[in-house]
Amino acid sequence: MSQPTLNQYETVKYSRIYSLGAARGDLTVTNDDIAGPIDSSDEWIRQRTGIITRRRASKDLSLMDMAVSASNEAIAKAGIDPSEIGAVIFSTITHPHQTPSAAALLADKIGANPAPAFDISAACAGYCYGIAQADALVRSGVAKYVLVVGGEKLSDFIDPTDRTISFLLGDGAGAAIVGPSETPGISPTVWGSDGSHWDAVGMSASLLELRDGTAQWPTLRQEGLTVFKWAVWEMVKVARQALEVAGVTADDLSAIVTHQANIRIIDELAKQLAVPEHVVVARDIVYTGNTSAASVPLAMHALLESGEVKSGGLALQIGFGAGLAFGAQVVVLP
Repeated sequence: MSQPTLNQYETVKYSRIYSLGAARGDLTVTNDDIAGPIDSSDEWIRQRTGIITRRRASKDLSLMDMAVSASNEAIAKAGIDPSEIGAVIFSTITHPHQTPSAAALLADKIGANPAPAFDISAACAGYCYGIAQADALVRSGVAKYVLVVGGEKLSDFIDPTDRTISFLLGDGAGAAIVGPSETPGISPTVWGSDGSHWDAVGMSASLLELRDGTAQWPTLRQEGLTVFKWAVWEMVKVARQALEVAGVTADDLSAIVTHQANIRIIDELAKQLAVPEHVVVARDIVYTGNTSAASVPLAMHALLESGEVKSGGLALQIGFGAGLAFGAQVVVLP
């Protein structure tokens, strides 16, 4: 029996994000489109969340379609061949199959076989978790380049009558290529979880309950006040710690890219951090909605594409959500 080939490269001191790719749902859904079933209004939704529209995917646009599109853009911008990718990491909670992984199929579709591929289930913190793992894989020499994707089709798991979370959610995928660097490009990661609030964001039922006929199709819901308080008061501590371990202050940043959970959470975090006026605070949620694992890369991609921030600047990225899981890094903008 032949032995497998080991893809082992030289260890390197640093890694960085080479490029980003993005794909959003093909439908623009307004507040008026969804206000009726939750007995709400455009004004109420804007005041509560900051959302004007959200992007959702039509029936024929799958999670994998969006992930492939975002990945191909990131690969092209990085100027590498897909065969050079040493690992594929896909963060998602909406892959319609428990197994096999979404990452394995994605690797095949983008031409990265036989790269190791695996999924992360960390919801809104998942992309930052993926960047942490990609950084470690590159620096240890296990992979030269790593593809990290955060992607969701949350509209498959929405109850249109739910007033806790349904009106927030959108669909999309963001992708990053991480590779070796001669200078620091990704700071040490500050991450963790708080399982004491495990059920603050989650599904209305388990798959076993669905199988047994004691529940209908599981949909997303949350305890809004619990999540809001936790995100505001606990995540500012995480953000400060991430800046500290990176050896920088808020004054050194070009941008802050938080999980696009709710405009009130984003603005309160910026206020608690005393963000200077020159630092751009990502507010992609206004026209994209909350896309869970996709929100950080989508928001960063939007800032770069619009020219609001420039390549080479520093950005604090922080994801937080179901679990309750969180992760943050300071990165050099690709």
